Amino acid sequence: MPPQPLQSQVRKNIQKFLKSFLGIIRILQIVFGAGLWVTIAANKYEGSIHFVLFVAVLFWLLTLALFFLTLLDKQDLVPLLGGERWLSTNLAHDVAAAVLYLPAIGVMIYKTDRNSYCNLEQYKHLCLYKVYLTAAVFACLCCLAYLLSVINGACRKCRGEQTVI
Repeated sequence: MPPQPLQSQVRKNIQKFLKSFLGIIRILQIVFGAGLWVTIAANKYEGSIHFVLFVAVLFWLLTLALFFLTLLDKQDLVPLLGGERWLSTNLAHDVAAAVLYLPAIGVMIYKTDRNSYCNLEQYKHLCLYKVYLTAAVFACLCCLAYLLSVINGACRKCRGEQTVI
């Protein structure tokens, strides 16, 4: 009989996290990040777009890891970063993501602007304008989600909270 209450408690913890602000924001970060890197990777890209793809994939993978560690309540298993440092770890991750997404947005806006000439109906060649525009929107949404997470984490840190949820 003891496993039943344990499973019930795990289920409650998972539901609590998924309904929390951080849980919802993490899901949005994962979805927007995947949208960004899939949009870029599905099309021909070159030059500075490699940086955008690097940022998108790196933080998508890191966000997935943070999401599942928090969801399963296993942050204590992470050496040096887990336990009572978990809120600071999440905050540092979100700050780094927001900071690196800013130049990625700049790159996408620059590439979109450079390809705006081919948005004309008469232009019949391969044009990546819409791809770059879509990627720029996803990059902005990602950055916004990480900034919201930074604000939330900073407020919680200032209040002296130790837990993420």
